[in-house]
Amino acid sequence: MTIQPEGESLRKAVKWISEEEKAGSPKSRQQLMEAACLKFNLTPMEAEYLSRSFEEISR
Repeated sequence: MTIQPEGESLRKAVKWISEEEKAGSPKSRQQLMEAACLKFNLTPMEAEYLSRSFEEISR
């Protein structure tokens, strides 16, 4: 499955989370998502999309 979010900030957040996980970040995915929301100034709708998208990937 490929995530193709519409907003540039959302794309950057997805990429950043993926890179952090590949690098072996000690943070949980939830912690990374929260940090990405702040780092990339995501709207509540974008944050919800991000959460749902990573939820689907985990299944």
